[in-house]
Order: sequence, then structure tokens, then C-alpha cells
Amino acid sequence: MADIKRVWIEEGCISCSLCQDICPEVFEVPDGEDCVIKGDAPKHFKAKDEEIRDAACDCPVEVIQYEDGAAS
Repeated sequence: MADIKRVWIEEGCISCSLCQDICPEVFEVPDGEDCVIKGDAPKHFKAKDEEIRDAACDCPVEVIQYEDGAAS
């Protein structure tokens, strides 16, 4: 599995905070606002690869996207 290179949130976040619960180093859900990717998140991509993928997979509205280095 290739390393994650980029993570972003598409429109439609419901502020459930599940992503923040799974990987607080990368995701933050300010009270009443949509999820954001923390400014220093890229430095955690390699160490938190599995958690990022889990957050994307478990997101109830499927707005968490990521790009890895896998050939397409």
C-alpha cells in the first residue's frame, strides 16, 4: 500500500466528529463546524496512514478523501 500524500474534505460534512475520534492528529471538528484538516497534518500521514484510511472508510457521508502514491 502506497503512502498517503494528500487528505481533503469534500462538501457535505455533518460534523459528527468520528474522524477526529479516530485520528485527532489529522482531523479537527470545531464545535458546530465542518471537519478540517489540521495545518500540521502532513507530518502525520505516514504514521497515521491506517487511521486516515479508517476515518475515510467510516465517514457516514463519505466526504473524507485521500490520495496516495499508488499508480492509477
